[in-house]
Amino acid sequence: MSKKVVKFEYEKETKNSVRFKEVPDEGTAPILGSLYVQKWFAGNSKTIEITIEKKD
Repeated sequence: MSKKVVKFEYEKETKNSVRFKEVPDEGTAPILGSLYVQKWFAGNSKTIEITIEKKD
């Protein structure tokens, strides 16, 4: 198993959610790209982190 922490920064607000764009490590391609998070959870956050665990 391997884990990866993916960082996102605020991009824009939509009607009911906030769109975050991935900040990939230098020299690597994005893993997820954009991520939509519901406003009730995202609040005023400008950055979020998601941990992905790959099970082999």
